[in-house]
Amino acid sequence: MSSFGRFDIEKVTKIFQECLYESDDVLLAEYLEAYEEINKFFQLMGTVFGFVSSDVRSKIDILCEYRRKEATRDRFVTIKAMIEYEKDEELLKDNSYVSGARTLLRLHRGLEFIYEFLRRLSELNECDKTHACCKSAYNDTLAKHHPWVVRKGAVVAMYALPTQGELLKRVCLNVSRATDVLPEMLKQTKCVYDRIELIYTMHDLHGLP
Repeated sequence: MSSFGRFDIEKVTKIFQECLYESDDVLLAEYLEAYEEINKFFQLMGTVFGFVSSDVRSKIDILCEYRRKEATRDRFVTIKAMIEYEKDEELLKDNSYVSGARTLLRLHRGLEFIYEFLRRLSELNECDKTHACCKSAYNDTLAKHHPWVVRKGAVVAMYALPTQGELLKRVCLNVSRATDVLPEMLKQTKCVYDRIELIYTMHDLHGLP
């Protein structure tokens, strides 16, 4: 596997630091850039989260398209601006409109999983199997939003996951450096996640279908 496709923890850390805007907002372009890197992690885990990777890809593409279009570009600079625009225009009630807020919510839920999995992974020893911590992270996060058949398939596939050391070698460019940077990456990820969580709470949008 070429190094180009590996998951770069340092890059995610740096972008998430740049993501935070003013005191309570998040820059959408930077968030999507970080998620491009996070999606490599899903892809590199193989069939376990292949279904998550394809869903993430489609969600990133939808939001990037709004960022590219001249008519919506200025409305999609930050997450708060996007949500306020869609609420003000009553677009969240328009079934013919692909909601940015609804699309981002799916990525937000995925970020909670990646945070929890990497946090628990960091507590393991190199020779420890990873399926148990992956399963617990999944059950506490993404599983709450998936139908039974998806949950069942994901949990079964997790038993094929390697040890902590082997998994890090599979997904990371430089395992030693990744291990050193992981605590800061988790800190920055949590800051971004918490800020978006608060935005959705303030707008009462966690239940978007």
